[in-house]
Amino acid sequence: MPTVITLPGDGIGPEVTAAATQILREVAPDVTIEEHAIGGIAYDTHGDPFPQITRDALAGADAVLLGTVGGAQDSVWNTLPRPKRPESGLLALRKALGCYANLRPVRVQPGLEHLSPLKPELARGVDILIVRELLGGVYFDGDRKIDGATAYNTMRYTTPEVERVARVAFWAAEQRKGRVTSVDKANVLEVSELWRRDVTALRDREYRGIHLNHEYVDSVAMLIVSDPSRYDVIVTENLFGDILSDLAAVIPGSLGLMPSASLGDGAGLFEPIHGSAPDIAGRGVANPAAAIMSAGMLLRHGLKRPDAANQIDRAVALALRQSPTRDLGGTADTATFTRAVLDALETSPAVG
Repeated sequence: MPTVITLPGDGIGPEVTAAATQILREVAPDVTIEEHAIGGIAYDTHGDPFPQITRDALAGADAVLLGTVGGAQDSVWNTLPRPKRPESGLLALRKALGCYANLRPVRVQPGLEHLSPLKPELARGVDILIVRELLGGVYFDGDRKIDGATAYNTMRYTTPEVERVARVAFWAAEQRKGRVTSVDKANVLEVSELWRRDVTALRDREYRGIHLNHEYVDSVAMLIVSDPSRYDVIVTENLFGDILSDLAAVIPGSLGLMPSASLGDGAGLFEPIHGSAPDIAGRGVANPAAAIMSAGMLLRHGLKRPDAANQIDRAVALALRQSPTRDLGGTADTATFTRAVLDALETSPAVG
């Protein structure tokens, strides 16, 4: 039986993770679920935001479901030495799992087009998956320095680094519409020339059924908000992916609708992208949709159960139309929305 480690974390993390876990148990009752601490609460109980007991548990995990970490700006956690702060626990978690590919779906839910800053006719039907390389590029290269009036960072990639993240994008495209857009700046950057060459070579060797095109990052930044329906799967390096995924995150109209996955060679990490929202923590009003959809991504990408993932996606879409949460202009609280998803699951049986 597969094992999922849940890390509820801080703020609204325990509330939305509990909702997601409830849905996960309903759809995949054979999965073993174990809960462990991370973030500020882990520091309070273990003296470490990523304690050894949590590290040890990951060794037997098939997937990890994370809530949120961190507190308010005036939290005592923010006065701790940096290695003891909640966010340091999250960085250590990602490093421990070796997650090199971040997947960020950008989907406008039917009936919620009015929440998007785009015109409804542009927002309707948007369904993009952004695959961002997560462990390389300019953020991680060691050749970096501030020297008086001069500073520099270097962007560096190797063929194996490019191929492993491109392979994730091609695999994901096989489950979707079969189209990949690789984003680079090959007209001015040698590292982008390598990126384009290696992505093309991998497609030609292993994924001939996938339609691949290449676009420059500045063009994509314009088109992703002016013609978003042109994209299916986007794959790109770390810096470009950071910018494009945050830009695209506004399209659905609420961070409460944004799940994510980070994949590597071991257990994947699945989490909503919203923060810990300490101002509403404990009140039972947090929107759990992103956490529930993250559980869906866990089933799809972590446990390779696409039918169960599709079941969750359909149920969430129906619940959002019938019982929207307060941040979406409705009245549902956390428990009410979770119940609506469970009710929708009963009318959306798994396939196969």
